[in-house]
This record gives sequence, C-alpha cells and structure tokens, in this order.
Amino acid sequence: MNWDYPNPFTWKVSVESSAIDALGHVNNKAYLEWLMEAAWAHSGELGLRIEDYTQLGFAFVARRHELNYLAPTFLDDRLIVGTWIVTLDRKFRSRREYQIIREKDAKTIFRGSTDWVCIRLDTGKPSVMPAEFIQAYQPTNV
Repeated sequence: MNWDYPNPFTWKVSVESSAIDALGHVNNKAYLEWLMEAAWAHSGELGLRIEDYTQLGFAFVARRHELNYLAPTFLDDRLIVGTWIVTLDRKFRSRREYQIIREKDAKTIFRGSTDWVCIRLDTGKPSVMPAEFIQAYQPTNV
C-alpha cells in the first residue's frame, strides 16, 4: 500500500448496502462514520477509550472535518482506512489525518482530516488536556 505517512493505524471496512445512496455509490456520510470508527479504534489501541474519557473528565471533540473524495466506492468494495495523529499542541488541540485505500486496486479513494479540541466534560468548555492525553496522543506520522 502507498500510504501518505509511515506506520498507519489501519481499520478495514466492507461497503454494505446501508452505505449506498440513490446514485448507487457510497454516501458521503458513510466516510465520516468510518473515520470516526477508525479514530476510536486507534484511540483504544493507544490506551484511551470512551470509558477513560468519562473517568478522566475530559474529551476530544471535533472542531473541523475536511473530507476529500477522490474516487467513488461501491457495494462490496473492501477498504482500508489508515489514520495518523499528525499534531498535538500539548494544550488544547490535535489533528488526525486519514487516507482510505481500496484493496482491489490499491487506489487512494479518500483523504481527510479532523481538528480536535480538548474539553472538560463537566462544563463542555475547552480545557488544557490532561497528561494522559499528552502521553497517548503523540504524533504517529513519523
């Protein structure tokens, strides 16, 4: 696979009928769902699950998504979502990038990113991230 960065966390998905829209290809919202599923799986592998967020009283919430659709995908396509943490300012923000490759021809069909902001769960307001976030979410694109 020709990944944009080395050592991606990868998450596989097979396109199901529920992801297909009236035009016969994958609906735009399915890509965002896959990105979030891959991000949570990666976060869990790094040691932080939703239960940990609740216990710590902090969470990362999406501030901005950028979604770049490069080629359509269809029912039964097998895809690999690659993701990396590319920045962490050790205060409030982090950025994660994504690349989706279709298995059968190794074509990159999607690229995107999410800008995250750390919040306190009790107030919903931005907050300096806890040490656990800084330790777990170091950039992985190196």
